[in-house]
Amino acid sequence: MSNRVLILQPSHYLSKNDRRIYKTKRRSVVSLTLPYLAALVPDGWDVELLDEQIQDIDFDKKFDIIVISSWTINSLRAYDVVREFRKRGIKVVIGGPHTFFYPDEAVEYCDAVAIGEGEKLLPRILNDAANGKLEKIYRSEMLQDLSKLPFPRYDKLNLKYYGPFRTFSVQTSRGCPFKCDFCSERFYLGEKFRCRPVEDVVEEIKHTGSRRIFFADSNFGGNKQRAMQLMEAIIPLKVRWSTLWSLYLCEDKEFMDIAQRSGLLHVNIGMESILSDTIKEMKKSQNKTTRYGEILKDLNKRGISYSLNFILGWDSETPEVFEYTLKFLEEHKVPVAYFNILTPEKGTPFYDKMVSSGRVFNIDEIDRYPGQICYFKPLWCEPKELEEGIREMYKKFYSFKSMIHRLPFPLTQDAMASWFINLSQRRMAKNVDGDNNFDEF
Repeated sequence: MSNRVLILQPSHYLSKNDRRIYKTKRRSVVSLTLPYLAALVPDGWDVELLDEQIQDIDFDKKFDIIVISSWTINSLRAYDVVREFRKRGIKVVIGGPHTFFYPDEAVEYCDAVAIGEGEKLLPRILNDAANGKLEKIYRSEMLQDLSKLPFPRYDKLNLKYYGPFRTFSVQTSRGCPFKCDFCSERFYLGEKFRCRPVEDVVEEIKHTGSRRIFFADSNFGGNKQRAMQLMEAIIPLKVRWSTLWSLYLCEDKEFMDIAQRSGLLHVNIGMESILSDTIKEMKKSQNKTTRYGEILKDLNKRGISYSLNFILGWDSETPEVFEYTLKFLEEHKVPVAYFNILTPEKGTPFYDKMVSSGRVFNIDEIDRYPGQICYFKPLWCEPKELEEGIREMYKKFYSFKSMIHRLPFPLTQDAMASWFINLSQRRMAKNVDGDNNFDEF
């Protein structure tokens, strides 16, 4: 009889004061995590996948081992799930971004901790478990060669939970070439930017059987020439795709032309701030504030659906930053924007700076709960004032008055994408409570 493994992605609790589990009836994007991990399971194992956000856990179902992928936001729920399975004598392994930064914490709860990329780790862990030789901590080095990676096992997913217009995630690269002070992704994804061969990505897109694709990269254009080769290669596939890339790429006419020809539907861009001093403070020199107006004008002219990320709370700011940013967005008719509170994430230079200066509080709660929550003392306002400022930005930006002013009529698929995101964010802004949770939809 084969050994049985459950690969599980926990949900998270609604807030610090509300321990209900966050649930939805369906997802619109098919995540890579579960089906890709299933593809790494060696022969001799029966594998089952479970996404707790859309499915319930049957703790009494028989498995030989549970593998949990955890981010910090769902780590508290993950630990509670671990307790339930271990009560029943089932071994549990935790991996994912959370264990990269909190291995000593995670190892206190489970039978084994996986740190690093799963390609080499998961087969080894399952082999050790089958032979009764499970170790406490497993580590792997970053893969140097991303060619011939296995395709995700979508046959193990119940796709009814993802709706009729589901989008499939495809990863084309790992890592990020930039070193922004506030970002922790480059540490667990690797500071060396690594790309999959173009032909492998094309074949994986075909493997999804879908024309709706989300390229789940930290920076799709981290290697511009290679990104352009990939976009050229997918033109015959006639897909509509979305991704994230750096603002400076929008200045490259040839790059943008190829993106449109290849089916770009929506791009998320880290503008972060409209203030040059703040851009300098966060060490994001690739963003040139003097070029913002021209870049946005071109994006609007092209009719591209795009969203901008902003991070507020920097020492170089003042209380006027909320008003200035909203005025800028209205003036340039930006279709979608996300407003985030600067967060001292473990492992980043910003975290070290804030901790050493004694400005961090509730340090054990950082990133544990959803929403825009301030965990440090800004120089120019109180933490609650920063939270309230973000809350008001969402309400004003996603008001009907603002939407009608900013958005084109929904006559194209790109424009409809912008309207859909705006209406989703408007619901968040209207229903938000004191926990300031805008980021789940």
